[in-house]
Amino acid sequence: MGRGPEMRAADGSLDVAKFLQGLNFTPFHRRILILSCLVTFFDGLDFSLIAYTLPYIRDEMSLNEAMMGNVSAAAFIGQMIGSLVGSYIADVIGRRPVILWCTVLSAVLTFVTGFAQTPEMLMLLRLLGGLTIGGLLAPAWSLNVEAMPAGKRATAVTIVMLGFSTGAAAAGWITNWIAPLLSWHYVFFVCGALTLALAVLLQFTLPESARWLVAKGRPAATVMPLLSRFDPGTDLSRYHSFYLSDERSSSKSDNPLNKIGELFKGWLAYITPLIWAAYFFSSFAIYLKSSFGVLFLEELGLSVQSATWIGSIGGLTGAIAGVALLALTEKRGPAWITLAPAVAIPFLLLVGLGIILDGALFIPVIFIGSVLVGAGHAGVISITSVYYPSAARATGGGWASFMAKFAAVAAPLVGAALFLGSEQKVLHGYLFSAACLAGIIVCILALSQFAKRLVAEREAEQALADERDEADGAAHPINLTARESQA
Repeated sequence: MGRGPEMRAADGSLDVAKFLQGLNFTPFHRRILILSCLVTFFDGLDFSLIAYTLPYIRDEMSLNEAMMGNVSAAAFIGQMIGSLVGSYIADVIGRRPVILWCTVLSAVLTFVTGFAQTPEMLMLLRLLGGLTIGGLLAPAWSLNVEAMPAGKRATAVTIVMLGFSTGAAAAGWITNWIAPLLSWHYVFFVCGALTLALAVLLQFTLPESARWLVAKGRPAATVMPLLSRFDPGTDLSRYHSFYLSDERSSSKSDNPLNKIGELFKGWLAYITPLIWAAYFFSSFAIYLKSSFGVLFLEELGLSVQSATWIGSIGGLTGAIAGVALLALTEKRGPAWITLAPAVAIPFLLLVGLGIILDGALFIPVIFIGSVLVGAGHAGVISITSVYYPSAARATGGGWASFMAKFAAVAAPLVGAALFLGSEQKVLHGYLFSAACLAGIIVCILALSQFAKRLVAEREAEQALADERDEADGAAHPINLTARESQA
């Protein structure tokens, strides 16, 4: 284990922040990451099933365009609400119970969707399913941000969301396998049963966040066994209290308004709105592509089958590319996230300005642009929770997710009104997407400057706390209750 400075063993108090940051990547870290990826895989699977089964449902229920739009929108609206409710509850009662309950409810609602016989029932079940799916993401992000060693947090979030992208892609493969043989109903039956099996596995394997436990002032007897799992070779028996030196004092109230207030303290007053704006711009570009990418490319001359392959492979490749991008971001700062959208803009302009529509470069340009848009989106997601204190981290991620789902609802509405119906309108859609990417760049570059100041301030506070602790020495032992205010 690559441990940092000595963490005050003399008076029996352990700085959990330094302990976790000083670790190498251990098998327990790997376990948390794999379980979180499974959570988001089935999250993405259950959420995306409706998109691939909708043609079968349309034929069986005789849905018109408005009804299909309402069915699709119901899930997004549920996600918007669920992202706020689930993240708040995760900051109050913990990451583990919210992930467990949302996984169980998602499994049940996905399974029951297979029994839907009317559009109204379908919309209700997708709305409720969206609540559980939206409630999962921010707690899963927070669990990984709080567990990972220094320099691995943003990358971990990106890998977790790679699980979501893979699950979304798998929804298409499973639908193609089951629906033509048995009907669309069995697609939901099978996926609901698989998600329920995951919920059972999580009951016995998913840990709670150690940082959250310390931030909430949980008893030492609860915290110590969890910390031991990160590094079984370390003797923690000499510690009887725990604290977080890298987090300033925050409100202990579970009032939702106080949780929101934590997102705007100090430099976060600038960082939070910039995260929201960047996530909105990125999500608008992504959901415009996912909603109408096939229709756009069909209007520009490709077959539906070719357009579908480009969309699905490009989306998954973009999520993988985002992991590679985050290797730079972790080491050099969030400004490097702008690399992907900056490179993507010229590719979108080549299409939007009609420069390469008839040439051999058309498909490569479309594909590369799709990959880069996805990589940039993964980069933006990775920073939605890292700057917040543990007691409000899920709330921060939840509000960012809310902004993303707001964009997910707005993108198809705006896209249908402005960018469908002719080749020229489609080209305007690509130009608008390029403008969204420019918005990401502006927001992230500004955010990176405030993030530097936030990090410098926290490092100064931590250094001051270390000096004070050294001066106090063993003559002033610190118990857990006294240290709760530091969380």
